[in-house]
Amino acid sequence: MQWQADWGLRARMFLTMFLLFALYIVFAGVIAAYMGSFVVFVVLFGGMSLVQYYFSDTLTLRSMGARTVSADEYPQLHATIERLSQQADLPKPKVAVVDSQVPNAFATGRNQKNAAVCVTTGIMTTLNEEELEGVLAHELAHVKNRDMMVMTIASFLSTIAFMIVRWGAFFGGGHGRGRQGGGGIVVAILVSLLVWIISYLLIRALSRYREYAADRGAAAITGNPSALASALMKISGRMDKVPKDDMREEAEMNAFFIIPIKSGVVGRLFSTHPPTEKRIEQLRSLEREMTAM
Repeated sequence: MQWQADWGLRARMFLTMFLLFALYIVFAGVIAAYMGSFVVFVVLFGGMSLVQYYFSDTLTLRSMGARTVSADEYPQLHATIERLSQQADLPKPKVAVVDSQVPNAFATGRNQKNAAVCVTTGIMTTLNEEELEGVLAHELAHVKNRDMMVMTIASFLSTIAFMIVRWGAFFGGGHGRGRQGGGGIVVAILVSLLVWIISYLLIRALSRYREYAADRGAAAITGNPSALASALMKISGRMDKVPKDDMREEAEMNAFFIIPIKSGVVGRLFSTHPPTEKRIEQLRSLEREMTAM
């Protein structure tokens, strides 16, 4: 199976990005009208976003308690990632491991030349060789699709909106220098809250679309969609058996995982990932397409 564009999926991602862009244009106009300190605020959090972007691999690995491992420590893991990287026409990323019972994996890094693929010890004991290859190929597809860069850009003004809401008191009283005084600050905070809520939903929709794209990419890299489908079923089944403490510790990193930690009805409603059943259905469909060729 060749690496092909899914134009239906791309159209949905484009529409989501367009809606985010339109929302942010309105947001920037309203904030510029009501808050004289907006430029300073954008520069401040723009700087923070750049730091996150350029050091995303290091920051993410540290936050997960992951460590970079050598080929001497994990020869099979390194060999598999190197082979899959060649098949995906990618530079070999850094390889990291997290000592965790949660069976999962993630990729991070600002671009194809500065990426890392990380797996937990739990996933290596849960999956067989073909299934693990499917998962690793999925993470490499994220790298090839530059998903970290896309999501960082998409969430930039959403982060600013959230911080305006959270630190709204800072802009009130003596700190408010907007054209319309305290009333203008209140309007800015309310608009920021609305922008954050809408962008929160749109960004999660974008993330779900990109998971489908990574699944298709994994199928193209390995030529074996059923292996990833089997891995998803195994990982999903194991999640309910993971100790509650481990679940809580890692739930905040859902966006990076191949399958998110379950967190109730609300958590699934605003999930960064599509339902596992739908992902498996897509992979089965890809398997049938490849068989028919």
